[in-house]
Amino acid sequence: MAIPKIVLFYQFTPLADPEAIKLWQHSLAESNNLTGRIIVSPHGINATVGGDIEDVKRYVRGTRGYEPFRTADIKWSDGLGNDFPRLSVRARSEIVTFGAPDELKVDENGVVGGGVHLAPKELHELVDSRGDDVVFFDGRNAFEAEIGRFRDAIVPDVATTRDFVDELDSGKYDHLKGKAVVTYCTGGVRCEVLSSLMRSRGFDEVYQLDGGIVRYGETFGDRGLWDGSLYVFDKRMNIEFSSEAKTLGVCVDCGTPTPRYRNRIDGDGRTLELLCESCSPDLEQD
Repeated sequence: MAIPKIVLFYQFTPLADPEAIKLWQHSLAESNNLTGRIIVSPHGINATVGGDIEDVKRYVRGTRGYEPFRTADIKWSDGLGNDFPRLSVRARSEIVTFGAPDELKVDENGVVGGGVHLAPKELHELVDSRGDDVVFFDGRNAFEAEIGRFRDAIVPDVATTRDFVDELDSGKYDHLKGKAVVTYCTGGVRCEVLSSLMRSRGFDEVYQLDGGIVRYGETFGDRGLWDGSLYVFDKRMNIEFSSEAKTLGVCVDCGTPTPRYRNRIDGDGRTLELLCESCSPDLEQD
């Protein structure tokens, strides 16, 4: 019986030949029947792929067999089967598209000049010791935060990751430069870049949640500082860490609380919206 699994990981490390890594990763993933998205750049690799558990294990072993990726933090979760429409492996200038490839510096230890990594328990220790001096800063697209976020977090008005540079340069967050700013995102990769961009712009005390929301949820579930559901970029669309998860989202059609994002098919194509089961049954989705 097939057991579908999804793995999410990244590794910031200098890669002299991203095109060669792209070809190798495509061959490795394809030979193990995986689908998903893999991005390779001179800064490293960022991947989310899924398939049968045994196939995923072989892919992970193969990837970690390459020395620069040996210590990659692999985050596992349960899939639904056919969680991604296809396999996409690309070489780009950035593994997360902030539109600032020349600002990011990496070495064999990862991002140079980024935020201080905090494990979930260390995050709680910081909050306990500093109280209101700690500010959570969401490193995701604003729509993701509509269904889940850290309590009292600042959610920048960004539709895409590219918008963060202009947001930071606008000056609207300069009042946080004297605070302990904790950046967070799904698995940690966006905050690696975001924290370095913030530090280079004068935010002196910047932290990043190590392993992202995924690792935090594995540690504390819904008994900590996180509220709601986590948006994910695959067929599942959102996941909860326990049956105690709060519902923060609201259906755009009827106002019913819901964490469900669905693609509404309209005259302009597809629009991703919060839609409850009654207003948009899954049987009607492609």
